[in-house]
Amino acid sequence: MNASPPAFPQLAERFAAQRRAFVADPNPPAAVRRERLDRLLKLIDDNEDAFVAAVDADFGGRAAPETRIAELLVTRRALLHARRRLKRWMRTRRVATELPFLPGRNRLTPQPLGVVGIVSPWNYPIQLTLSPLVGALAAGNRALIKPSELTPRVSALLAELAAKYFDPDLVSVVVGDAEAGKAFVALPFDHLLFTGSTAVGRQVAAAAAANLTPITLELGGKSPAIFDPSCDFKQASARLAAGKLFNAGQTCVAPDYLLVPRGQADAAAAALAAAMARLYPKLVANSDYTAIISERHRSRLIALVAEARDAGARIVEINPAGESFADSRKLAPTLVIGAPQTTRLMREEIFGPVLPIVEYDQIDDAIAFVNRGERPLALYWFGRDATRRERVLGETIAGGVTVNDCLLQFVQEGQPCGGVGASGVGVYHGEWGFRTFSKLKPVFHQSDWSGFPLLRPPYGRITDWVLAALKRLP
Repeated sequence: MNASPPAFPQLAERFAAQRRAFVADPNPPAAVRRERLDRLLKLIDDNEDAFVAAVDADFGGRAAPETRIAELLVTRRALLHARRRLKRWMRTRRVATELPFLPGRNRLTPQPLGVVGIVSPWNYPIQLTLSPLVGALAAGNRALIKPSELTPRVSALLAELAAKYFDPDLVSVVVGDAEAGKAFVALPFDHLLFTGSTAVGRQVAAAAAANLTPITLELGGKSPAIFDPSCDFKQASARLAAGKLFNAGQTCVAPDYLLVPRGQADAAAAALAAAMARLYPKLVANSDYTAIISERHRSRLIALVAEARDAGARIVEINPAGESFADSRKLAPTLVIGAPQTTRLMREEIFGPVLPIVEYDQIDDAIAFVNRGERPLALYWFGRDATRRERVLGETIAGGVTVNDCLLQFVQEGQPCGGVGASGVGVYHGEWGFRTFSKLKPVFHQSDWSGFPLLRPPYGRITDWVLAALKRLP
């Protein structure tokens, strides 16, 4: 086993304790796993107000309903979904056996992997920590968790509650900075799940490769929204505005740019501006509108817009009440029309309330525009034309898609959640998460009678006859 770097010996100690506990109890029954899920559910329900307060403090302002919806409700639904289906997921399944191997039979048996590592980000610090934990516990594993240092109050609360509701050799939360994170991902986990940026994801993948650790990377990228000529602009704009401004755009599956038919950029901007103003008639003095996580990130967003403006783009700032943002970490929703493709705004994931609008001529052009970039984590298509819809779905590749709305593909427990290419590796959520954190072990049961001795030495005419017969089988 590789040891943790000397500066973080507690990581190696916690990992070793969980590995020993797993060896002592390598395949807990359904009742034990369900009880662990129940404890996690109790952890959430008992501490809802504390979670809401911690997130609000870390962000410098986030609406309590937003935290309850995106963090606690989503995780609670994931827990209940897993709890109801756990016994079915754990079942050994019969798998078809090819004719030459009959009357032997195949079975597929899920078993826990061991110790799972979870590295979670700052933007949804509760949900993106506890939702993967649901899958890990359902699959019978133990979990070591490294939450983000950018949300220190939430991270400290998670560590405190994990110690209260779980033994450390089952679930343990490690609080620390980026250096602690590097030491964490260097541990020889049986599976490692990381949620964060593509750039850091590459570093995590390299560290995990040293131990041949299987990984799930939930990353991001530039997720497009497409307004088809057949869409209802007012409805589409209202739904896009809500999805884009949820958590002030600090969502890995937020729409990153909008493609509209040629000549419709101004109409789309006007509809979006009206929709955003209805959602947030005030910004600074509105507890519903989330702040940017840090001044550094806010400055980056301002710089992206400034560069686009200097390059000739038209900037539409939406500030219905004309408020000043001088003493706030909040940022006004901003639409950017005509930003050159060479600007950082069009090359980097935005992760904030800034939305570039790009015009296209034909559906072929919209598809080509999407495909010129890295494969995104999400794609959103708005319209009624089924032919063009199916062309977009069939000719682009994205981690997930919602048609005629935003974000909702991410919270479907019956569907896998994951990226593709630069937007991620692997999937989780629901049964897909259970499978990710399990080893699906194929088992072949040989019968008392078997024809395979006919294919063993000494070879001769009988061997030739059997081979010829097998070649004729369908």
